[in-house]
Amino acid sequence: MTAILLELLPVLAEFLLFGLASVGLSIFGLYLEHFAVATLQTGDPKLGVWAGVMGAVALYFAYLLATDRAAAALAALRAELR
Repeated sequence: MTAILLELLPVLAEFLLFGLASVGLSIFGLYLEHFAVATLQTGDPKLGVWAGVMGAVALYFAYLLATDRAAAALAALRAELR
């Protein structure tokens, strides 16, 4: 039983790392988007647009990380459990 858990540990750690990184990037991207809207409402369009673009980039990387890395790690974890 312990040997099976030790074999699953790297795959589980990879899945958790990529999953948490994707969630963190999503939260950061949403914060930047909120900041961009608030900045645009106060009348600073350059900073607002820049923050909006950076928020969109963070959300895009979060999406890529979730669909490419975390999904692959989840598939590997499922394959190990079978």
